Amino acid sequence: MLISIVLSFLSFNCFSQEVLTLQRILKLIEENNQGLKAYDSRVKSLDAKIAGANSWMAPMVGVGNFMTPYPGVRVEDESDRGALMFSAEQDIPNPAKLRARSKYLQSQSAISEAEKKAAFNNLRATGKEFYFDLLIAAKRINYQKENQRIMQTLRKLAEIRYPFNQGGLNNVFKAEGRSYEAENMILMTEGEIRSKKIALNALMYRSLTDSFEIDTNFKVAFEPLATLDTTFLASTRSDILQMDRSINSMNLNINQTRQESKPEFKLRFEHMANRSSMMPNQYTLMGMVSIPIVPWSARMYKSEIKSMGFEVDAMELQRQAMLYEVLGMTRSMETELISMQKQLGNFETKILPSLGKNLKVSMLAYQENKLELPMVIDSWETINMAQMNYLDQLQKFYKMIVEYEKSIEK
Repeated sequence: MLISIVLSFLSFNCFSQEVLTLQRILKLIEENNQGLKAYDSRVKSLDAKIAGANSWMAPMVGVGNFMTPYPGVRVEDESDRGALMFSAEQDIPNPAKLRARSKYLQSQSAISEAEKKAAFNNLRATGKEFYFDLLIAAKRINYQKENQRIMQTLRKLAEIRYPFNQGGLNNVFKAEGRSYEAENMILMTEGEIRSKKIALNALMYRSLTDSFEIDTNFKVAFEPLATLDTTFLASTRSDILQMDRSINSMNLNINQTRQESKPEFKLRFEHMANRSSMMPNQYTLMGMVSIPIVPWSARMYKSEIKSMGFEVDAMELQRQAMLYEVLGMTRSMETELISMQKQLGNFETKILPSLGKNLKVSMLAYQENKLELPMVIDSWETINMAQMNYLDQLQKFYKMIVEYEKSIEK
């Protein structure tokens, strides 16, 4: 008894497959997708640049001759022999320029973070679409197997009735052909299921051959947002956030360029060791400052500031246009989704039940020898077509929900 329990437990573990919910799949995509991890490395790269933003230029040192006659030139006086010179020079940047550069680099890192959110939003939408396609495929294969079972039953009935002259041989072959067609449809759907699972495994960065099942009890519901406006979209959409951060980064770049009007400093020290013992050692100590406000220098950074100002204006206009375009698109999808939801409700509560009853009545009449098999097959084909139309509409409905949720980043 104990052995049988252990064997049944092992058998269950060997053949049972992991059931992945939609939320679990989206979590695995967020954690494992290598494309998203690339953004993390890019952010770290930009952060590493920030650490060196306040660095100074390396000092310059030198050694050489100072006022030394050329070889072969006759020296009249010992003091004319020149000197050996050592020099050191250090550029001292303006602190305001360093602070402006540091803030600009920080803004670049923030843009990459927003890009990652936008990339994940696209991957999340793709994952949802594959998952919903699998839900549709599960419904489709259930319909197809049931329809195949019905057609196999009709074929058996036709085979039984044929010897008693209650049906033609052509009816047997017609039912047999329809049965094989149903088998082909099942094979096609099974292939689609395998294909979508491979695509989901790739998004989750798992082995492409990993097997899993989806939660077929998952209900896809559409609920329009009552607070949908440009303010809501501006707070939720990652591409708008990315544009906001790009505008902020451009403003910081303008501020960084504006700092070019501030002076920079340089310190130079030179030591001369005279070759003549009669001459004392000498030194030079100089402090220098740049004058960037002179017209021939200021023209460069002023024109750059003006150019970037126009670029910021263009980006802000583009942001407003994008918000209104997305708002119009999502409002349009809301209207269409509500209409499609009503149509699907008609399929579920009226059309499919009525056609199902029609098929049952036709089969009953055929069993009572009151109806020919071609009429029953017509009823079977009618409900078949209606079921596939329903699933095609349902798939379009699911895809539009994915697009809607992608627009509002839900």
